[in-house]
Amino acid sequence: MDDFSRLRSRGQGHLEVGPPGGGTYPCLTLAFRAGHAVVHLFTDEETVSLLVGDGTVPWGETVEVPVLDELAIFTGYFVMGADHAWDVVQSFVRTGSFTELGEWVEL
Repeated sequence: MDDFSRLRSRGQGHLEVGPPGGGTYPCLTLAFRAGHAVVHLFTDEETVSLLVGDGTVPWGETVEVPVLDELAIFTGYFVMGADHAWDVVQSFVRTGSFTELGEWVEL
């Protein structure tokens, strides 16, 4: 929570969150800038999915959020509000489950 708060105060950031109790997978990443966020799911070393957005941004529009050290462009289809994305991450941390978080699209 402290990392998210610190990055949020800067206006953007990228967090990686592993499963509760340790281990490597599944892992979520939260990338956000201003009020927009994108959530990635890594179920194993080779499989990555994006969580479908919440309609915060029209599906045909794009936003940039930091992924690792670069800005990446995502369509509104995968963008959600930063607060909503943080709620998703917290739910994952509490339960260890990603299946109830929303619709995932494998890349």
